[in-house]
Amino acid sequence: MAKGIILAGGKGTRLYPLTLPIVKQLLPVYDKPMVYYPLSTLMLAGVREFLLISTKEAIPQFETLLGDGSQLGISIQYAVQEEPRGIAEALIIGEKFFQNGPVWLILGDNLFFGHGLPKILQKAQQQKTHSVIFVYRVRDPERYGVAELDPSGKVLSIEEKPKQPKSPYAVTGLYYYHKDAAKLASTLQPSARGELEISDLNNLYLKKGELKAEILGRGFAWLDTGTHTSLLDASLFVSLVEQRQGMKIGCIEEVAFRQKWISKEQLLNLAQKFSSSEYGTYLTQIAQEED
Repeated sequence: MAKGIILAGGKGTRLYPLTLPIVKQLLPVYDKPMVYYPLSTLMLAGVREFLLISTKEAIPQFETLLGDGSQLGISIQYAVQEEPRGIAEALIIGEKFFQNGPVWLILGDNLFFGHGLPKILQKAQQQKTHSVIFVYRVRDPERYGVAELDPSGKVLSIEEKPKQPKSPYAVTGLYYYHKDAAKLASTLQPSARGELEISDLNNLYLKKGELKAEILGRGFAWLDTGTHTSLLDASLFVSLVEQRQGMKIGCIEEVAFRQKWISKEQLLNLAQKFSSSEYGTYLTQIAQEED
């Protein structure tokens, strides 16, 4: 089973002054801390062993929030990224954690939602000879890493924030590497902005003929919560879906229960911790539905 890395570092300067006292990934997205959403995404893929990478100052806060993960039937370890030196550096930091075996990497400010998402994630995880990037059609691809695809969905090229994008497909902050991610990341040279670019790593897999793209099409939502507007948009989206459907997005306790990693009794114990909130009421409701 692949392991999972959540990169939840950086200074969050685009969200100043919100992120002066707290790391971005602990900010609320409607009714949950931001980090719940990427964590729940990888849990839906079946991942049970995690490494959360953040700043030295923020890790104690994540530990207060998530602990070692045992209450969810998972394992969470922590590691420090001293400076924001690029997304690909997370794989170098985590080398001992996943030992160049299969690994997921997800950015701590990315939110994914859609019917059938678990099946798509599990399909990617079955890859033995290819790594997988997840792409999403956007109106402004020049803001992102852009994947050029042929009609069959084969990756032809990847460019980082091109002035003239070759396609409308942005590479999201979710990556599955089937092997050698740390080894290849270690060969990268810093870009002009002094970072190890994830697009450069993906291009190495592309040159080796070991990269596939999974298109998140109609019916899926991908939200990057890195600006004030996108953070508000994500909160409004989660609020709308939850209020309309009566089901929560990114509820890590519910995912653990649905995956049968914790029992009904354990879920009720977790609900008791939040007994004075609507969140706790929801967890109790989920447990009682099993009756």
